[in-house]
Amino acid sequence: MDSMKKSPNTKRIKMRLKIGDLVKVINGKEKGKTGEILKTMPLENRVIVKGINFRTKHVKPTQEGENGRIVTEEASIHASNVMFFSKDKEITSKIEYFVDKEGMKKRRLKKTGELID
Repeated sequence: MDSMKKSPNTKRIKMRLKIGDLVKVINGKEKGKTGEILKTMPLENRVIVKGINFRTKHVKPTQEGENGRIVTEEASIHASNVMFFSKDKEITSKIEYFVDKEGMKKRRLKKTGELID
């Protein structure tokens, strides 16, 4: 069965979320929490959010005399479970791309029209 493992999706998914964006979790066990995006993974359509979805990992000592330890770190969360959060208006909204008068591509919120970049 191991030889018949499903190959990972090699198609890159276009994500509207970027590193540094403030997002709110809209589904799952962490629902309602907000945090900043630390990393995006477009091939898996996942993001890592600061302070959300902690996992504990037991690390064995690698050298003699070293102690083992327990490490807690953020695990990835599916991009469909988070939504951009506006701090000013305290709302979540979808993001749309548009081209301004100078021909520059920019992002804005669909609900309010507030510019992000």
